[in-house]
Amino acid sequence: MSKHTAHEHADGHAHAHDHHSDAFDWDVVGPVLEQEAELSRPQYEAAARWIAGLPTAPRVRKVLDIGCGPGVISCLLAEVFPEAEILAVDGTPALLERTRARAERYGVGERVRTLHAELPQDLGKLGEADLIWVGNTLHHIGDQRGGLAGFAGLLGPGGTLALLEGGLATRYLPRDIGFGRPGLEARLDVLAADRFDAMRAGLPGTIRESEDWSALFAAVGLEPQGTRSFLLDLPAPLPAAALDHAVSDFARRREAFADHLTAEDTAALDRLLDPADPAGLRLRPDVFTLSARTAHLARRRP
Repeated sequence: MSKHTAHEHADGHAHAHDHHSDAFDWDVVGPVLEQEAELSRPQYEAAARWIAGLPTAPRVRKVLDIGCGPGVISCLLAEVFPEAEILAVDGTPALLERTRARAERYGVGERVRTLHAELPQDLGKLGEADLIWVGNTLHHIGDQRGGLAGFAGLLGPGGTLALLEGGLATRYLPRDIGFGRPGLEARLDVLAADRFDAMRAGLPGTIRESEDWSALFAAVGLEPQGTRSFLLDLPAPLPAAALDHAVSDFARRREAFADHLTAEDTAALDRLLDPADPAGLRLRPDVFTLSARTAHLARRRP
């Protein structure tokens, strides 16, 4: 279980979820995931500070970061909750190594610990927490209601569960880019949604649920505390790191969906990825980044 995968981009909509595959070179994938999370840091930080500022928020002494990936969010949570111990939980040892290294670099190594765990079967290893942060991870558990019930059982009295699921897919380009059929990104989103549905259908014990998170919180005995979405709005021209991310995101989707793209869309993607093409991502002046990430909160009654 990991909230990040080799083909999962910053809006959390995955292109392939077989993150345990031995085919992944985590020395290559890890830095990409770290770059993606750093780009989205303003959204995560805004969500974390919203939680910290709630009048009902308990004193946070222990945080579980479920599906921590390369540790960007774990270190951020250590910053926002300076009294807390952070337990960074993931199913990929290479990403846990990146988390430990990042925590040391950022001076929070004494408060950020890591735990290799597969969920939901290893829930008993995690212990009680005041805040459980579940970012783009619950959808990797077949029985999402059961997963929420497991997390609810780990909350201390008054504790908060922060579920980051959904939002809006990232957009980088105008609808009409001047060549190919307009609406390329919308068609890529359809392919991503189909891949996501197939991933969900293939999970062990998968159960289809209406994704009314407030209702599911109530069903597992938690009190819904509200929902907010956080925008990432980087206008053109993009800074270098954001442009690098846009290029890598299109390249991953070009690879992941190669067997499902029309010839016209394949040709359009190849032009966009050509660093020498004036209409490509590297040289065109209109590449931006716009996405929304949604957080749903609940708490255990004091």
